[in-house]
Amino acid sequence: MSTVNTSPRPGAAAPTPGRRAESEAVYAALAAGVVGAVYGLLVGILAPDLQLAGEADSFAVWAAAGAAVVAAAASTFEYWRARHRPGQEWRQSLPSWKYIVNTVSVVIVHAALAFVAVYALYRVLAMGFIGLPIVTFWSVVLMAVTLGLTTWIVFLSVSAMTTQRMSSLLMAFIAIGTLTAMVTTPDPLWWTVHFSHLGTFEDDLSSWVFNGTLIAAGLLVTTFAVYIANDMRELAAAGVLENPRAPRTVPALFVIMGVMLACVGIFPVDVNMPAHNISASGMAAMFLVLLIGGPRFLQGMPRTYFVASWAFLAAMVASVILFIPAVGFFSLTAFEIIVFALIFGWIAVFIRFLGVAGRQD
Repeated sequence: MSTVNTSPRPGAAAPTPGRRAESEAVYAALAAGVVGAVYGLLVGILAPDLQLAGEADSFAVWAAAGAAVVAAAASTFEYWRARHRPGQEWRQSLPSWKYIVNTVSVVIVHAALAFVAVYALYRVLAMGFIGLPIVTFWSVVLMAVTLGLTTWIVFLSVSAMTTQRMSSLLMAFIAIGTLTAMVTTPDPLWWTVHFSHLGTFEDDLSSWVFNGTLIAAGLLVTTFAVYIANDMRELAAAGVLENPRAPRTVPALFVIMGVMLACVGIFPVDVNMPAHNISASGMAAMFLVLLIGGPRFLQGMPRTYFVASWAFLAAMVASVILFIPAVGFFSLTAFEIIVFALIFGWIAVFIRFLGVAGRQD
């Protein structure tokens, strides 16, 4: 296998924010805290004695909405500026339409993740403070802290975006979004039907969270593909990846996977079952192509990566066998969740190995 020097690749030259970005993030957080205090004052005056969570009109919903707005503003502003930071300059060479799509997807995911994370946090707090009303003073304090912390975290997240960071963002978003949909669904027995049943409750927040998570995650995967393409081009140029078509083929498959994932949320099973099933099957098919075609597409990757890929493939085959009617060990819900976990688990492993391919340390 070809090797390169042990220094980080250009695409990963800035894995953490610099001192300037850290300082700017604090100032942005302080400004958002002031905005949050004003927002909290208005909420406290216009909607007094809100419950923490558990109702359609609760403090959790107002806080989550405010967090989503500041997350969108912070991610738009900093992701646009970050293209001039060390290790991010390659984004300046992207076609305008691709850069716009990437920016939109990053903004949507950060805003959606902020909404879901804040809402889930207040739902948990509400379980410890049952029946506690939020008076105006605490509305001001909590909103200031919530919007300030949200802005600080989002600002730092987009200021040094790398393939590995985006992978972590994707995993966190999928996990928090689906778990939030599970615990807020109006049907506690949803798991007796199927996984996609979570997205079938019309006008219920849990279904909006579930379907929105899938759509936003699909958009993020398409952006993810751009970062993968950049990393793979560098590896191919360094002689690590032996297939010169890999930097085009693998990202294209990720784009298709992302589109299929988004379509799973766009077409809930109760709205358009054929489109929903085709989208889910298409995503699984791209996963299998990437697994089975790995030895051809990804020649030069560490040997352990291929061992892990074959393990994922074996787990997929075993899951199918245990699900088929003749065996019937897995329910449809269990099968869907396992396949979902395998796909995103493999993505995390692939990205980790892509980041160290060709290194000897």
